[in-house]
Amino acid sequence: MTALQVSKRGTVTLPPEIREALGLNAAQHPMVLAELRNGGLFLQPAEALPVREIPLEQMKKWITEDERDAGGFWQRAGQA
Repeated sequence: MTALQVSKRGTVTLPPEIREALGLNAAQHPMVLAELRNGGLFLQPAEALPVREIPLEQMKKWITEDERDAGGFWQRAGQA
């Protein structure tokens, strides 16, 4: 376990060994997802992907899924 300082602004710097273990050093656009769990903080590695690098077919799939989910929401809300 490693103790990390938290700045007045809430910034935490991850030591190199933690960044390496999470694969953050190898990522082009590294980031972490933070979640409160059982009174603690859980960090999960993630990577930002510029929109221009997302294939058009993937975006169309997401839009279709979002529209379907929105339709179900409005039906449940009695607004359809």
